[in-house]
Amino acid sequence: MQSMTAALEVGDVSFLGAESIDTESVKQEEKVDRDNRTTTGKQFVDNPRMTCRDVNVYYDDNHAINNVSIDVGRNEVLAMIGPSGCGKSTFLRCLNRMNDTVSSCRITGDIYLDSLDIYDKSVDVVPLRAQVGMVFQKPNPFPKSIYDNVAYGPRIHGLASTSAELDDVVESSLKKAGLWKEVCDRLDQSGTGLSGGQQQRLCIARTIAVRPEVILMDEPCSALDPIATATVEALIAELREQYTIVIVTHNMQQAARVSQRTAYFHLGDLIEVGSTDRVFTNPRHRLTEDYITGRFG
Repeated sequence: MQSMTAALEVGDVSFLGAESIDTESVKQEEKVDRDNRTTTGKQFVDNPRMTCRDVNVYYDDNHAINNVSIDVGRNEVLAMIGPSGCGKSTFLRCLNRMNDTVSSCRITGDIYLDSLDIYDKSVDVVPLRAQVGMVFQKPNPFPKSIYDNVAYGPRIHGLASTSAELDDVVESSLKKAGLWKEVCDRLDQSGTGLSGGQQQRLCIARTIAVRPEVILMDEPCSALDPIATATVEALIAELREQYTIVIVTHNMQQAARVSQRTAYFHLGDLIEVGSTDRVFTNPRHRLTEDYITGRFG
């Protein structure tokens, strides 16, 4: 690989902290060849929150995810990166069985949330999707009041027995999402009337309100301006103290800023996994290096 600084600044992209890294201190290793699709790096962690083993996803005859095994650590942000169509969003949707809604989709392998086999036939997907919540690419608030957007989940899951308890859940969730001060005096107004960044934080508050254990984010900032993006990224850092987060992003700068571990996907294969600092400064696989340095993607 060329110098680390060059790798970090291709296409005028400067990763957070690049200036402070001692380029001489990074051990340069022989890269895994591009044709070798065996996952390199640290796939597994001690005491994981989610465990995935030999996961394959098929859409009819199309093999979209190829034998992926990875752990998601507790109270970490795992970023999944890769070019469009590489399978990262498909894999993300496996983690709370969102792919069940696609009739042509077939999944093999094992995915556990702690000791729960989430694909066991006895598992009810409704409470599972409360435990493993999803924040989508485009903000999708309900056409209801701000209050009712957040209160909807706790109501249907029976998480608040009185109106006072529900008020507390709504306030707590909006505070955790960094939105309370901006909307506390207009909770009866429509959630669709908020700005794009506020709508996304409202959707995060709605996810938090049902007491999830894991939060999945599918390109949550792609439709937001830089200021709103910075607000959501700061929120992700705060939420990591209480939740496990998996984020799919095309923005490598964002992955470098918010995550502790990064997984690189390519054409349905999990190519490399490791600490975010190591993956971005000294990738071990040629395909990872090619993507990070802007040769393709």
